[in-house]
Formats: sequence, structure tokens, C-alpha cells
Amino acid sequence: MSGRRHRDKGNRLEREIVDRHLAAGCKSERYPLSGASRFRGSGHDVDVYLFGEDEAPLVAEVKGRKNGNGFSLMEKWIDENDLLFLRRDRGTPLVVMPWSVWERIIAALKKQRGA
Repeated sequence: MSGRRHRDKGNRLEREIVDRHLAAGCKSERYPLSGASRFRGSGHDVDVYLFGEDEAPLVAEVKGRKNGNGFSLMEKWIDENDLLFLRRDRGTPLVVMPWSVWERIIAALKKQRGA
């Protein structure tokens, strides 16, 4: 795949993630020139305003793979569970969850804020 096709695929995935957040009622936006530059010292893909627009956004990377390389084992491990915690020895744990669980978290926060 050429560089342009890689970039276009990444842009589509980032827009999809932003659109899913907006549909769930959570402000989200693509970061300017995501991945292409270090705008304001960062090169992440998406900002997610999970705690409201007045709070600092969560910053996110968006990755997609045609054949799921790197994802298959995580999908096997999470199976039908809501969360998967991963931790390298002496490292900080990572949390992986299906989109449906993330949507429930967004809905609970919106309800808590009275939005």
C-alpha cells in the first residue's frame, strides 16, 4: 500500500472514532495533522473530551490492521469479558475494552453530569 493510501486509511479510522464519540454524545476531534507533525509537542490522533469540554482531553492513538496482526491475541484473551488488563513486568497496566463498554462509560458520565 502506498503512503497516500496508508494516510487515507488512517484518516478514515480517526474520523470513524470521532464520529462514534459524537454519536455517543461525547465531544471528540481529530488532532491537527495527527501523526504527521508534533503540533503543540504531541503527535497523537484524537482528542476525547470524556470529562467535559472544560477539562483536558484524553489523547488517543488509533490503529487499524487489515488482518488484525497484533490484535488477535488480545481479542482471544478478552473473549466475552468487559475489560482486559495487560501489564508488562514492572510496567504500568494497560486497559483494553470493547466499544460497547466504552459507550456505557460515556453514558454513565453524561448521566452523572446531568447532560
